[in-house]
Amino acid sequence: MKKEELQLKEEKKGRFYGYGKVTPEIEELFDDFLHVWGRDTCSPRMRDRWTEENPTLGQCSITAFAVQDLLGGRVYGIPLKEGGVHCYNEIDGMVFDLASEQFGDQVLNYEGNREQFREEQLADDEKRGRYELLKLRLENYRSYKYRDAH
Repeated sequence: MKKEELQLKEEKKGRFYGYGKVTPEIEELFDDFLHVWGRDTCSPRMRDRWTEENPTLGQCSITAFAVQDLLGGRVYGIPLKEGGVHCYNEIDGMVFDLASEQFGDQVLNYEGNREQFREEQLADDEKRGRYELLKLRLENYRSYKYRDAH
């Protein structure tokens, strides 16, 4: 990884909805996702706009369900004006959105939203493939990171 890429990832640390109100484990998980999100895990309709400066773009549902796999909790969806929903997590009363940075200064409503289920959200083969790729990358990154830490 290039020095510039590492510096950018360092600058992004802790920039998500709920930061500072969640456990250190969730904050660390966000930092881990910064290393595994990519253009190929971004929603196809947004890929042409994905950049390393905005790595959370198009990553919401696959990220929220990967978080649920690791930590439990529920996934909710904020209805979007342009259609679809933006997914985020709730665990033991902690509401957080690891992919919120893609919206910049836009304020999202995290209250009273409908729960989302993987059977619906991941029914599409293409999205399921991106979810599996993200999970595999995260698992590989974390096993490498923790191996080097011990």
